[in-house]
Amino acid sequence: MIHNTDTIAAIATPAGTGGVGIIRISGPKAKPIAQKLSQLTALKVRHAHFAQFKNQQQQTIDSGLILYFQQPASFTGEDVVEIQGHGGHVVMNMLLKEVIALGARMARPGEFSERAFHNEKIDLVQAEAIADVISSGSEQAVLASQRSLQGAFSKHINQILDLLIETRVWVESAIDFPEEEIDFLSDKHLRQQLSKLNQSMKETLQKTQTGVVLAQGISIAIIGQPNVGKSSLLNCLTEEDTAIISEVAGTTRDVVKEDVVIAGIPVRLIDTAGIHATDNPIEQQGIDRALKMKQQADVVLYVMDGQQPVRDWLSAEKNHINIINKCDVLHEENAELKGVLKVSAKTGVGIDAISAAIVAQVNLGALNENTFSARQRHIEQLKLTQQHIDAAEQQLQSNQGELSAEELRLAQQALNEITGDFSSDDLLGEIFSNFCIGK
Repeated sequence: MIHNTDTIAAIATPAGTGGVGIIRISGPKAKPIAQKLSQLTALKVRHAHFAQFKNQQQQTIDSGLILYFQQPASFTGEDVVEIQGHGGHVVMNMLLKEVIALGARMARPGEFSERAFHNEKIDLVQAEAIADVISSGSEQAVLASQRSLQGAFSKHINQILDLLIETRVWVESAIDFPEEEIDFLSDKHLRQQLSKLNQSMKETLQKTQTGVVLAQGISIAIIGQPNVGKSSLLNCLTEEDTAIISEVAGTTRDVVKEDVVIAGIPVRLIDTAGIHATDNPIEQQGIDRALKMKQQADVVLYVMDGQQPVRDWLSAEKNHINIINKCDVLHEENAELKGVLKVSAKTGVGIDAISAAIVAQVNLGALNENTFSARQRHIEQLKLTQQHIDAAEQQLQSNQGELSAEELRLAQQALNEITGDFSSDDLLGEIFSNFCIGK
């Protein structure tokens, strides 16, 4: 446990006007600051005290509740006080100013969670999950973030770590006792261990990729020629009149964005201008932006007019979903096409199939009680771990025990960076700087 000598404070509720505002204080001076502010001589642990909050001129700033959490049984592992007053911007800042005058300092973004991490109240995955809960864009994302916060993701990582350490011990024992008659490096048990380790890595990587999609969401661009029904499709997916619809081609000349939830996934839908040859400079700007969105989007809904033969227009790009709109007036040549979605944005036919296609496109596993939130850095560390494990297996096949052991050591180091058992100061600074001030 790290014992900080300074005391930090911050407003823990969002900016603006509300019924209740909260100031959080953490550190060795938290309790005496609260006692001076409230003029209460005794603060019972985990008890709500009603008090008048006064400044140093004995003027009443506000009235409300004080809650005291004694270390180590607190969020940060230090003495923590929460002051609950009226949720106005001015009154909250007046209270915070007084708390700082009594000996605290302004907390850095994420410093409360950082202290909780350093004091071993949470690991790094759980710390990141706090931010994910706050920023979640769907109910599924909230539930997944809560599972990570409760330790579900960390449990997966620690299970792999246990297996990895066991494998390292086996390999290094073979190196340390080369005179033994048994050839440990070619032992069947070691091969089984490595196979089991690889399988666990693959399963965890799949779950992590699902977690990243839930936590960060995806962008979906709606692309196609003019007047194929892109804006109508956007309105169907958002269930609102988000975009202007007209039979006149080229109605959409700029990018239209809307945030929605599709199949539990936070999605930013992007409607774009119709792509076609034009001499109009304004239309060309819209087309250029459409092409840019096409390159940047995670998924592209490539929309075609079902009234015209589209066989020669089908997209073969990996992240594209081919959609034939206006299936209620479908051209006979399009009826036999396979591997495309036939929908009608006008009647709503086939729209539900788009959600299933999006889930399949992003390789999203089943969303259930075992789904947890994750971040892109977790995927990168898991892939790095996998590379070292694969290299260790190759070295074993060549009977290179020392090199195999080194690869396993590097694999363990890469895996430890996920939970924070081994993390550089730069990494920690980057992670916690993106938190809210009061977290």
